[in-house]
Amino acid sequence: MSAVRLTVGWVAAAVAGRLVSGDAEQVIGNIATDSRSMQAGDLFVAIRGPRFDGHGFVSDAVARGAIGAIVAADVGADLKVGPSAVRIEVGDTVVALQDLAHAVREAAGSKVIAITGSAGKTTTKETIADFLSATYRVVKNKGNLNNHIGLPLSLMQLRDGPDVAVMELGMNHAGEISTLVAIADPDVRVWTNVGDAHVGFFASPDAIADAKGEILEAAEPHDILVCNADDARVMSRATAFAGRTVTFGESPGATVQARDIEDRGIDGMRARVSTPAGERVIDTPLLGRGNLANVLAAMTVALELNVPLDTIVSRAAALQPADRRGAVRRLGRGVTLVDDSYNSSPAALKRALDVIAKETHATRKVAVLGEMLELGEHATALHRESGRIAAASGLQLLFAVGGAAARELADAAVAAGMPRAQVAYVDSSDAAAPIVTRAVRSGDLVLVKGSRGTRTDLVADRIAEEFS
Repeated sequence: MSAVRLTVGWVAAAVAGRLVSGDAEQVIGNIATDSRSMQAGDLFVAIRGPRFDGHGFVSDAVARGAIGAIVAADVGADLKVGPSAVRIEVGDTVVALQDLAHAVREAAGSKVIAITGSAGKTTTKETIADFLSATYRVVKNKGNLNNHIGLPLSLMQLRDGPDVAVMELGMNHAGEISTLVAIADPDVRVWTNVGDAHVGFFASPDAIADAKGEILEAAEPHDILVCNADDARVMSRATAFAGRTVTFGESPGATVQARDIEDRGIDGMRARVSTPAGERVIDTPLLGRGNLANVLAAMTVALELNVPLDTIVSRAAALQPADRRGAVRRLGRGVTLVDDSYNSSPAALKRALDVIAKETHATRKVAVLGEMLELGEHATALHRESGRIAAASGLQLLFAVGGAAARELADAAVAAGMPRAQVAYVDSSDAAAPIVTRAVRSGDLVLVKGSRGTRTDLVADRIAEEFS
């Protein structure tokens, strides 16, 4: 693959901009949208957002070492970048950033893998990157940079000429995946599932599936779709893909098929997996069937890119969950914390509770369940259903945290049979942290899960601190 040398003139041409000032031959360091991250030689892109207008930070960026900025043409002459600083004017700086990322992607020639789905995108991304790194030089999204601004910034890593880029695509509205696919132009598209995350922004799960289905757009015959054979909504839409489709899952006929599945609770999963390269038993410490599906998706991608099957099996056994995504922490006094506080949805919560239900070694099972956001008019019904599932999971203590929907979850758990004395509702994670910590005893298994906005990570951290 080719390293991409960015010069001011090359960038101006890539974004269809007008170079007002600066040296066209000057080499650019990094591309950044946050003036606080500037280093000498970087180029600043002034983004207009809902809270801040980056044009107000151009001077700060230059003072911190930026050679100049990409700015909107309508800003006028008042923008102070200095007489020798680079000033590239464009119609829309967000579009310019996206166009630049696409140009870098095409110039680098790296293979690009793009992932969408309602749940498990990050775990799938991390697992694909892990498996492929046995054979290739791999880059991936940094953190959660997966939207219309984060993805272009992540793709800038292709300037170094890696073999493969593994990129997750985030969305919560129709049309967003379409934009991201156009930027990334992926060679391999991975569609993990369709669930109820962000259902508040959509009329139905089918509408979510249609939005996720934008991953299929603008494909060439040589492109590959890796999709979930167990998800009917995914499979019904996959027939429209213009390239070649390969599948994973438990369903008969899946290209990579798992059977004889053994759920070992907080010790992970085991399954016999049939693949075009042979059959193996795989073990993974990742929890639950949802994560097993993520591993199968990653296996499918890795096999398509000719990573040896035995290498994949070995790496699967050593996987570790991404931060706060089902991380098992064995603390003092025999307390085991399952920190799944990064985010939540009804489908993901059900999978997490299934893991807890199958665990047989804990003295008690405790769940701290934060309100699930972005569910719109479905919030009450979905939280009530989650409460009923929690009640059937063998919990001895349940703490519901958040607003009115969390209270509905708690009330539904009691209505489904949990004793009132074993169920508590707390309106915030700040308030819940000391209450939960005082209630935890030696030998307990504690699941902490909630939407990011509910901040159940505060509860997880307090438990970890108390029992460290």
